Amino acid sequence: MHQNYYFLRQLAPHIHQKIVGKRFVEAFSQEKDELLMVFAEARGKVNFYKPFFLKASLRPDFSALSFPEQFDRARRNSIDLFTVLYDQVVIKVEVFLNERALGLYLEKGDLLVFKLFGNRSNIAHFNPQGAVVDLFNNKLTGDQNLSLTDLHRPLSQTYEVFLENNGAFETIFPTFGKVVKAYIEEEFKTIEQPKECWELLENTVQKLENPTFYLTRLNHIPTLSLLPVGHILEEFTDPLEAANRFYYAFARRSTIDKEKADWTKQLRKRLVQTENYLANSYKKLILLEEGRKNEEMGHILMANLHQISERSTQVELYDFYRDLPIIIKLKKDLSPQKNAEVYYRKAKNEKIEIEKLQESIAAREAELITLQQHLNAIDSIELLKELRGYLKKNGFTHAKTAIDPVQLFKKLDFQGFVILIGKNAKNNDLLTQQFAFKEDLWLHARDVSGSHVIIKYQAGKPFPVPVIERAAQIAAFYSKRRTDSLCPVIVTPKKYVRKPKGLPPGAVLIEKEEVILVEPLGEGNS
Repeated sequence: MHQNYYFLRQLAPHIHQKIVGKRFVEAFSQEKDELLMVFAEARGKVNFYKPFFLKASLRPDFSALSFPEQFDRARRNSIDLFTVLYDQVVIKVEVFLNERALGLYLEKGDLLVFKLFGNRSNIAHFNPQGAVVDLFNNKLTGDQNLSLTDLHRPLSQTYEVFLENNGAFETIFPTFGKVVKAYIEEEFKTIEQPKECWELLENTVQKLENPTFYLTRLNHIPTLSLLPVGHILEEFTDPLEAANRFYYAFARRSTIDKEKADWTKQLRKRLVQTENYLANSYKKLILLEEGRKNEEMGHILMANLHQISERSTQVELYDFYRDLPIIIKLKKDLSPQKNAEVYYRKAKNEKIEIEKLQESIAAREAELITLQQHLNAIDSIELLKELRGYLKKNGFTHAKTAIDPVQLFKKLDFQGFVILIGKNAKNNDLLTQQFAFKEDLWLHARDVSGSHVIIKYQAGKPFPVPVIERAAQIAAFYSKRRTDSLCPVIVTPKKYVRKPKGLPPGAVLIEKEEVILVEPLGEGNS
């Protein structure tokens, strides 16, 4: 929470008190992604008079503000920055409304904004006209488009808006951050009434606006919190002191703390992904088991063949399973009996899909238990040697778990075969170049852009025609031809797919191909 909006609200007045009236006398960088600013009442021949130091660490993996009491500049390998602002007096320091951004206002109308939101933090210099004229990290070109008006975010945070959003507090309080969000979600588990939930939110906001600052440890990582969570190490009333103690605690993390934190983060991510997969799989299973069955529709058609006109695209018949009328879609080029056969074939595939889904759910439930066991075991280990031994024994190497293709691509299990689907051009390259082997079958809609689709090879098993057709339907659906009644789809072993250097993302060359015509259908259709 060291970059949390509510912490910045506490921090800004204390910085204001320290530097308003002082001059911005120096800003330099002597380490990548780190800026040191100096504010003082006057320049001396050697030193500054009553200096105040502000250190901004803006690394990709960690950003923080700290306030060292003393800082000696290196004689070499340092560079001056924001020099056009030197000697201007600071007139105000404030945080932007509902945004993780801090503003240092200077006497001539210039403004330095510490942008602490988004994927990368940065510092931007706005001129008196409100335009960005300089950045600390010029590689973050998107920050050239920052707008001062957009940095102020008025929000309606009332009980009525809370009810309108069905209790989704994240949209009303987007600045809570992960720690506060987790704290509230845990408290919500014991509360049912919306009014009680709102009272909890109000009480939480009150704590954040009148906080004690806690240096705590969450998932083996030093954390600055405005709420009493985790393993509390120290408490503070001064936000400047709290920011400094947090920065030094984070910088001095031991090797075992870092490795435990890295593994805990990875395993918890997999845990959440597995839980989400299970939730979605259960929903899909319920739909398959409780919805109208293809076999039932085949029976209804066979019982009413005399009522179905030739070349009909749909027919309304009596559903004797539910004592209700039912509209059944038909393929106009097929006879009523052949349409019934289509539904019987789908029913057979449906049963296989249910079986595979149940198998997948059982496997993921077992994985969930294993992940939780790993988390508990890693949490209890105190020695680095013991930790690395445990990781090696359980197949965790290079501080990175094996990537499950399900995390990267869309996936469908069909008749015992795994079908993987690319999400975009770069993802297509990743699927075809790194996750497909020469024995796999590769599919793509012909002559148009679309997803790469892979059917994973199974040793000793030929690819069944229904599986190839199903994958082709998916390739057609995720292409520019998805609205066509029929779509030509390339089918070829992956070994005939090449990507010469220089081709744009997603583009490949096909050395040998077959083409089949199919109806575009997504994963949700059987």
